[in-house]
Amino acid sequence: MARFISQNFVPVKIHIKEQPDSFPRFGAQWTPTEIILDPQGKEQHRFEGFLPIDDFLAQLQLGLAKMAFSHTEFSDAEKQFRAVVEQFPKSEAAPEALYWAGVSKYKATNDAAALTGTGQQFQTRYKDSVWAKKASVWVQEPAKAR
Repeated sequence: MARFISQNFVPVKIHIKEQPDSFPRFGAQWTPTEIILDPQGKEQHRFEGFLPIDDFLAQLQLGLAKMAFSHTEFSDAEKQFRAVVEQFPKSEAAPEALYWAGVSKYKATNDAAALTGTGQQFQTRYKDSVWAKKASVWVQEPAKAR
């Protein structure tokens, strides 16, 4: 975990008792709050509370993927989102990553089949997640003519 963090992030620790003015600046409501900022200081992802190592790493990877997406690096974002699904399939981040992997592929290719394929994956994986519900419109059958 330490290697992943040191290779991908510049970690900054802000202690509520030592730097109380920093908490409102970042909108932190609880500790720990992990905030992933891009090089321009724009927030890309946040999560609160303690997480087991795999879930923590999945959230960090999700944050990197979101950063690539927000910078319109859609092919790279798709790879990173898919890495979350492949490396941490049981994490809470995986369904969200699957959703955004499909969106990233669509944005990179402008091919709606990317969304349809992602929606179909949700029919067997993470089907009870909110992300499956969001992707369900991608596989809805057209209304039949009356």
